[in-house]
Amino acid sequence: MRFMMIVKATKDSEAGVMPSEKLMSEMQKYHEELQKAGVLLDASGLKPSSKGWRVKYSGAKRTVIDGPFAEAKELIAGYTIIQVKSREEAREWARRFPNPSIDGKEAEIEVRQFFELEDFAPGEAVERFREMEIGNKK
Repeated sequence: MRFMMIVKATKDSEAGVMPSEKLMSEMQKYHEELQKAGVLLDASGLKPSSKGWRVKYSGAKRTVIDGPFAEAKELIAGYTIIQVKSREEAREWARRFPNPSIDGKEAEIEVRQFFELEDFAPGEAVERFREMEIGNKK
């Protein structure tokens, strides 16, 4: 089972304020524990939305909208992807996640489980994804 721990953006992260050495050290130690346990698949921080863009769809029409985007609480500042044996194990790792807030105050992470190819009805497209090894990391 793969899970993504999503670090929610804050006004500071959206303003480009970099984490302190203390926070970087806490994050490094936590991710090292994940790696030693053999469950870490990927982790990274994301630059502020002012450095990104969105693609808005309306039927076949696509419109590119440059950042920044208004609601920081709806944005992602970073993520950690783990592969574990159970939902309970994912919860335990999530509880240990260091407070990602730059100022050590309020912060939030959201944990979401990935779909696996086995979750979808069999079909040609699923088999083609399986051949590509997309969404089938085990």
